Amino acid sequence: MKNGKKIPLRANKTLLSSVLGKMIVGATLTAAAAHGMAQDASLLEEVVVTGSYAKSLEKAIDIKRTTTGFSDSIVATDIADFPEQNLAEALQRMPGVTIERNKGLGSKVNVRSLPSEFTYVSINNLSTASGSGGRDVEFDIFASEIIQSVTVKKSPTAADEEGGIAGSVLISTARPFDYNDAKFVVSAEGAHNSISEEIDPKVSFLASNTFGDFGALVSVSVAERTNRTDSNSGINFRPLSRWTEKTGSSKWQADQTLAVLERDTGIVIDDRFNKDITNRIVFHDKIGDRAYLNEQEKWGVTAAFQYQPSDTFSLAFDAMLGGYDNTEDEYDAAAYTASSISALETIHDYDSTTLAEHGIVVLRDVSYAATQHEFLSKENVHKTDFTQYSLNMDWELEGWFIEGLVGYSGAEKTSDTSNLKHVAYAPSRSRYTSTGGETVVSANPASFDMYNSPDKYLFDSYEVNLEEIQDDKYAAQLDFIKPLELNAFSALNQVQFGARYTDKSKERNRGTNTVRGPKAGDSSWRNVRTLQDSELTLISDLVPGGAYLSQSSNSPTWSQVSNSYARNTFRYDGFSVDFADSEYYRVDEEVLSLYAMADFKFDVATMPTTINAGVRSVDTSVLSFGYHQVQNSDGSTGYTPTPISKEGNYSDVLPSVNMSMELRDGLLLRAAASETLIRPALGDIAYKRTVSLNDFKYRDGNPDLKPTYADQWELGLEWYVGDGALFAASYFEKKIEGVVRESLTGVVKDVTKYNANGTIDGVYDFEIYQKVNAEGDYDVSGVELIAQFPLNMVHKSLDGFGINANFTMLDNSLTGESDLGIPTPPEGLADETYNLTFYYENATFDARISYNYKDKYVEYISSDMYPVYRKAYGQTDISLGYQVTDAIKVVLEGINITDEETSAYTIDPSFPSMYEFSGRRISLGVRADF
Repeated sequence: MKNGKKIPLRANKTLLSSVLGKMIVGATLTAAAAHGMAQDASLLEEVVVTGSYAKSLEKAIDIKRTTTGFSDSIVATDIADFPEQNLAEALQRMPGVTIERNKGLGSKVNVRSLPSEFTYVSINNLSTASGSGGRDVEFDIFASEIIQSVTVKKSPTAADEEGGIAGSVLISTARPFDYNDAKFVVSAEGAHNSISEEIDPKVSFLASNTFGDFGALVSVSVAERTNRTDSNSGINFRPLSRWTEKTGSSKWQADQTLAVLERDTGIVIDDRFNKDITNRIVFHDKIGDRAYLNEQEKWGVTAAFQYQPSDTFSLAFDAMLGGYDNTEDEYDAAAYTASSISALETIHDYDSTTLAEHGIVVLRDVSYAATQHEFLSKENVHKTDFTQYSLNMDWELEGWFIEGLVGYSGAEKTSDTSNLKHVAYAPSRSRYTSTGGETVVSANPASFDMYNSPDKYLFDSYEVNLEEIQDDKYAAQLDFIKPLELNAFSALNQVQFGARYTDKSKERNRGTNTVRGPKAGDSSWRNVRTLQDSELTLISDLVPGGAYLSQSSNSPTWSQVSNSYARNTFRYDGFSVDFADSEYYRVDEEVLSLYAMADFKFDVATMPTTINAGVRSVDTSVLSFGYHQVQNSDGSTGYTPTPISKEGNYSDVLPSVNMSMELRDGLLLRAAASETLIRPALGDIAYKRTVSLNDFKYRDGNPDLKPTYADQWELGLEWYVGDGALFAASYFEKKIEGVVRESLTGVVKDVTKYNANGTIDGVYDFEIYQKVNAEGDYDVSGVELIAQFPLNMVHKSLDGFGINANFTMLDNSLTGESDLGIPTPPEGLADETYNLTFYYENATFDARISYNYKDKYVEYISSDMYPVYRKAYGQTDISLGYQVTDAIKVVLEGINITDEETSAYTIDPSFPSMYEFSGRRISLGVRADF
């Protein structure tokens, strides 16, 4: 890729036949049928928009009961009738499913509390592209209203494309022959956010009809969302090595820091270059007050055209298109205490006991010599276009069931992000508070009020980054299923075999342009133009909803530059961003899978027993190319990109077995065992080198990465009591090996590090880090409990009331990636999660209240050393519906009605790193079903 031009995609992509191996009897039962079980025809009419939450739960139970292996499902009403904002939030009510939230919005899905990258996602049997840059799917781009059913499979069969170590999320959209009659559904709502005080519209409809042998269905959803978040955040640990290793003209910073440390704490450091010591004495990296305004426009369309001339042949074309435009304004008043020209001045308070087991001393309250005060106006504009097409064939021919699929899933994501930065260096005092941190005027006469001194802030830069990601996935499959009735071997009920081919490619282009003057190459504004030379707006006017919700004692308010002004002023005529070679990468991956499996049905004593057993062979080849970024050999400032590419491949054989035994009517013993995998993120495979100047690190891609594997088994009891009642308990274990970790793989000596203004910061040894498959294996075990029942089972006076509850508890020996050896679970893994819903409904009225809880989990590892935990979080949502007529229903819904905050901390809650409010959301809608 040169001068911003993309390297062309490979031509003539071959689509071979392949396999998922399932009986597709009806489109919305695709996920349930993926286990290779023949479905009863009566289920075809069950996955429809009924308007009844209790009925939708009954249908989900039917799918669970008839499915081989461990799974849970939700269907149309359950998806669409809760106050969720996207598909991720609709899934959070399923057993073992939780979500990761970003400023009050569900974004990624965790199954059984395992990290999101351990989950495999498909839509209509196609692996799903989302433009995330990794393999994880950004669920916030999907509108829940266009989804008909979702099944989460927790024990795979040989017919599954990938099992996912955590599980597989199988999403289905509707087809016209799913309905007996013509169907038309339309809904509209307006939603109010308590902080932004904006009202957001959402409209959706579904239309379906059949015309003899042909049928057509279209569904559309269009929504807008405006959400404001006020946050005290960015309060991470920074190691004292930031200053203690200074040399040359900057050595005074090391000398003063060490002297102040000894004077105020009594701690003496004999070897200032010993990072094992200096990295365990930490202070605030930055304290920021931030106001976010997030505006989203989302649309989604599904279309299905079906030809079904007989009960033995069906041909269906499915299309799913969507767009997700997300613009986020962030206004940040921050104090960067770890500035390159600063040092300790006075330590007012420190903590040597809380983290003593890790040898860490935290400087809680410190005055600094030259804090870098920053006003940052950031604009993040993301546009994602999603497209998916598939052609499915189901054909019964002379006792064989033949199923075929050809499909494409693609996403294009463009991100335009900018950061206007004004800086003022001066002494200040920063300290922890109960919910975060605050910066105040210090005793030094040169200190000033950082929030209300615009004349002291000098223009530093206006940086614009442009990124494009193209994510393409092609697939073809062919399955053969043969039901058997053998006198010699009556237990063998069915055999199934097939093949699947997938071709995936992910390509990224990225570039940066930094403005420091009124035209290209001009730096006349830098350190001359002040903040007050620009048009300033009070923070309460920059974001709708009024005053900033401060979490610090000094209750700051401030004015700064709006992003619209910044865009109009600093993007001069002719401004553009060219893609940089050093930022380019592309990964191509081809997978050919062959499988065979069999279903056995027989009685053990008087107990009907079903066993599904099979094996899958997977052959994978990877071609990765990008640029290797190294420092200029002539000693000049910068780094030279060198093109580089590499091939990789691996083969696997994955067995699986699933068993169910009906101990007595309604009581099932279920068991499963398998070996499964999840492939590494394509961005980690990309053959490239990037530099992290602040961390003194190079990071290399690794095309030789292999998947993470799991040997897993599960045993459970499921008790189906009458209509709509289920009690279930299961125990599962997973032995996980080949976990992808970042590891130190080398050192580059004597790297010259430059400041933003071109001056030399110093000469350092840069460590090389690379993602590798860690040695050894790790154990994860857990218990999952489900209770779903109408309360009239307890007493007839409770008719209409019901409970839907589930609980997952996890125990694991997995450890995180802290360079200091601090024990921590992997990012995203929570020990306990549960969901609890109480509901009531009759012919005209329904009400639900739901509480979702997720235990604390590691959000990220700051500086690769200090685990930052997202605090345990529980949210309460409600839904009230009134059936005005047989066809029209009015719905009142509330999200986060108790206005819970989200917060985070570094290692221990006494060191908060983030505290933010995203508010509650109340919506009023009307739904018509004809």
